[in-house]
Amino acid sequence: MCFLLAHEVGQIFPTHQRAFNPPKLSIMVSHKEFVAAGKQPGLQVWRIENLDLKPVPKALHGSFYTGDAYLLLFTTAAPSYNIHMWLGEECSQDESGAVAIFATQLDDFLGGKPVQYRDVQNCESNTFLGYFKSGIKYQKGGVASGFQHVVTNDMSAKRLLHLKGRRAIRATEVELSWASFNKGDSFILDLGKDVYQWCGSECNRYERLKASEVSIGIRDNERNGRAKLHMVEEGEEPKAFTEALGPKTAIAPSTPDDEKADISNKKKGALYMISDASGTMKVSSVAPSSPFKQAMLSPEECYILDNGVDKNIFVWKGPKANMSERKAAMSAGQQFIKDKGYSNTTQIQVLPAGAETTLFKQFFSDWRDKDETTGPSKAYTIGSIAKVKQVPFDASTLHSNKAMAAQHGMVDDGKGKVQIWRVENGAKAPVDPSLYGHFYGGDCYLILYSYRLGGREQHIIYTWWGLKCTQDELAASAFLTVLLDDSMGGSPVQVRVTQGQEPPHLMSLFQGKPMIIHTGGTSRKDGQSQAGSTRLFHIRQSSSNATRAVEVEASASSLNTNDVFVLKTPGALFVWRGVGASDEEMDAAKHVVGFLGGSPSQVSEGKEPADFWSALGGKKEYQTSKSLRNIVHPPRLFGCSNKTGRLIVEEIPGDFTQSDLATDDVMLLDTWDQIFLWVGNEANEEEKKGAPKIAKEYVDSDPSGRRGLPITTIKQGAEPPTFTGWFQAWDLKMWETDPLDRIRGKF
Repeated sequence: MCFLLAHEVGQIFPTHQRAFNPPKLSIMVSHKEFVAAGKQPGLQVWRIENLDLKPVPKALHGSFYTGDAYLLLFTTAAPSYNIHMWLGEECSQDESGAVAIFATQLDDFLGGKPVQYRDVQNCESNTFLGYFKSGIKYQKGGVASGFQHVVTNDMSAKRLLHLKGRRAIRATEVELSWASFNKGDSFILDLGKDVYQWCGSECNRYERLKASEVSIGIRDNERNGRAKLHMVEEGEEPKAFTEALGPKTAIAPSTPDDEKADISNKKKGALYMISDASGTMKVSSVAPSSPFKQAMLSPEECYILDNGVDKNIFVWKGPKANMSERKAAMSAGQQFIKDKGYSNTTQIQVLPAGAETTLFKQFFSDWRDKDETTGPSKAYTIGSIAKVKQVPFDASTLHSNKAMAAQHGMVDDGKGKVQIWRVENGAKAPVDPSLYGHFYGGDCYLILYSYRLGGREQHIIYTWWGLKCTQDELAASAFLTVLLDDSMGGSPVQVRVTQGQEPPHLMSLFQGKPMIIHTGGTSRKDGQSQAGSTRLFHIRQSSSNATRAVEVEASASSLNTNDVFVLKTPGALFVWRGVGASDEEMDAAKHVVGFLGGSPSQVSEGKEPADFWSALGGKKEYQTSKSLRNIVHPPRLFGCSNKTGRLIVEEIPGDFTQSDLATDDVMLLDTWDQIFLWVGNEANEEEKKGAPKIAKEYVDSDPSGRRGLPITTIKQGAEPPTFTGWFQAWDLKMWETDPLDRIRGKF
């Protein structure tokens, strides 16, 4: 075994030419540690010891020696697999070579299905950080210096840990000296029987909260609950500190957090093809900048997506690429980093076709997972793909089933009170209730919806922007929304909606009637512009059974086999039913026909008369795929904070929970077809003002080309079920007690 490793290490780390030979791993190598690998959902961790694999006890997962290399396997219930090679800053070339070999062999053992990651100390992927919600600990030393991973209840421990980070906490062992401290961070002085959490005078509340989770983890996991925890403020240090650290010296001022990469870097990518057709690996450019088209990826090849400016490289393995290319994917990525002169800390993800990560897919404007067509893409509920269950819509259980409410975007069944105003001359003009449900592209509207939840009256303000409304109306609508919100004590949820992107709940307010959206024009008295003589309306029912009729270009290419269309010409009226259309969509068509006037001819797909096609400008290709599957886009949560002096956005790693909502920040929740901005009670004015701009930039710079998504602003304590349902086990009373007091209660 060891001989084989030594032989292959040389092949994975070539010392000479740029074009390189992939390692020849034709022999299927198994290892005794692989026998139980991936059999159960959860995390398995091994350390490289003497070029072999040694399991790390579960209680010590999340603790890493900086002189070592580790192999991690995360298995979901599906099952799907993530393999991580983790490299400490001081690990040797031999160890990093060995862990690369074992990663390749484990990938082979699991049939080439895992996603592989290369993670380097201090620069780990969000996926990796997500396994360790209470933080990662870096300990000095490693195998070579005799340090072992054993749960010993070691009561003679004596170390100092420096804690950094708001979303992902890293606790790094530092020199046991007063010189290591600073006023802006938390430190843990671990003396075995007693564990002291020291907080600098400039350390903020949320960071104290996260540091406490690390302290509790040391007591519960490393000491089996036998150590005593103490919270210590700067300037109030007990005698144990001077005994361990010597006489106290001046504490250094706080250090700024590492500058976060510019958000625009996350979106920059280039695409390369790698092949070994000539016997040595060659890299050729496919597209110099994103967004890319999915068709650029040929199943016969392997590709590198270069997002090196944001310290990310992706290697995509085509299902029909040759074996040597597929097995050399990770080493090709490593060579690419060297050739480009990128930092050694650049993350690498190796992706087999079909297991692409969200981060990878966002670089493609037209990404569709297998069996999908266009159609309203939909995010699914809670956590990682394996746990995702699509919940069918059932209005009667809306209040009890929050996951369903969130997935379908429904706070209730839409039977509350509706008031609608049109923005006119900078003021609100009431819309005649007989016209509720009709929206014109030349207008802006304010819709106030009131309903009861848990005995309290709740409100939503929808601000609807037509695609042809004026800049003045847009500005006035934003101002009028704020006035309306203020007049109701600032408690309503605000939802900004662009024409064509209406959320299901807004569509459900018109009780059995479809929401009808006219391309242009206005609902003003005498303001009606002449509608076109030929008009086509597309009728589609959403996953929550609400129906929308949208005026589209009167062309055959607008048709879709899954839906119903109403076509009005100067001399005729047609209702066209696609093969995959529902009876409810046919019912909705009656309302559109009633509005347009005339007696309709029913037309079935495939049996269209000639005058139907001629009214649409002749036959053209249109969407005929019946498998209108929804895309699985796991929800993502980001924190927007200017604690460092400039506004930065960081993603929350792993499956997020309610306690990841930092009450002194603004948080952004991306559920793919909607963006939520959650405003913490202690967020500062700069963050509140800057967050909507960040949300807009986030959507506008989205590499997949999503545009015009509804952005919903929510205040802490007034969260609707459409938001809370994305969090498992939401606790309404969580913020009634101070989170810091609550965690201190665990000390």
